[in-house]
Amino acid sequence: MNGIRLVAIILIMAGVIGLAYQQFSFTRETAQAKIGPLELSVKEKQTVNVPMWLSIGAIGLGVVLLVSGGRKK
Repeated sequence: MNGIRLVAIILIMAGVIGLAYQQFSFTRETAQAKIGPLELSVKEKQTVNVPMWLSIGAIGLGVVLLVSGGRKK
């Protein structure tokens, strides 16, 4: 399996996952205040929306790469 086919398969899988979940969230810990040995931190939960056009574009590009990369010269 060459590199172009591998990239194509990864793009297709990422596009399908993006269509299935449409968003993902993660927790980020930030240091708010540090006073001597006392440290206060805040955990923020952030959500990122994955646009549908981006997922469809990744699938389309992956299919194009898979078809064009599969041809032998």
